[in-house]
Amino acid sequence: MGAWWYREVVVTGRLPLALALLAFVTTFLVTRTVTRMIRAGRGPFRNVTGPGGTHIHHVVPGIVLMVVGGFCALGFSRHHAAAEVMAVVFGVGAGLVLDEFALVLYLDDVYWSEDGRKSVEAVVLTAALGSLLTLGFLPFGAEELTPEERENRFSLVSAVAGNVLLALVTLAKGKFRLAVVGVLVPFVALFGAVRLARPGSWWDRRVYRGRPRTRARARRRAHRYAAGWGRLGRRLDELLAGTPDDRPGPPRRPPR
Repeated sequence: MGAWWYREVVVTGRLPLALALLAFVTTFLVTRTVTRMIRAGRGPFRNVTGPGGTHIHHVVPGIVLMVVGGFCALGFSRHHAAAEVMAVVFGVGAGLVLDEFALVLYLDDVYWSEDGRKSVEAVVLTAALGSLLTLGFLPFGAEELTPEERENRFSLVSAVAGNVLLALVTLAKGKFRLAVVGVLVPFVALFGAVRLARPGSWWDRRVYRGRPRTRARARRRAHRYAAGWGRLGRRLDELLAGTPDDRPGPPRRPPR
């Protein structure tokens, strides 16, 4: 393990990225633990308030740390020790910011609501992308090309264009997470592109408009997913981030 880490991460200059990812995940887990303790009224932690009783969200220091860490890291070489320190600072800031991603998205304090689950989704997706980049995955499937193919502009442009097209189709079908991960892993984008679109997506509204049977199949599949893997994903989210205050009831069966 140590030899692999040195060969694939340290030598290739990806150590700052790995440290930022570790700091990001650790900060998110610690922050969620602290906020859940505050919510339950346990421990010494309390909400931070400013003048006039204004609640200061942790996204505020997170933004400051992201700006300081990001700009300072750009001023050093990837192999410089200062770049590694600034990468940790950036990772801590990113963890604080994305833990309140839903607040930034909705411009409302939805931390403990159903909409607040968007923060957890953003953190998980960012951690997955950071892990893939740390492991050496390149955008748009370029890592699957040989050095000779990368030098050939036609091969490189064809590979990139094909993967971009798959990612766009996946996005049009309402599968945002698969589309983003598919930018780094072409098979994921291909899987999302060939599957049925999600109800309410652009693809569902435009392509399935004159295909009622296909639309009905897509709705039934979405219902089965929500009752199976979707429910499991919800439980994992709640185990990680807590149960929302406005948790909805079970999904209704779609019309046939």
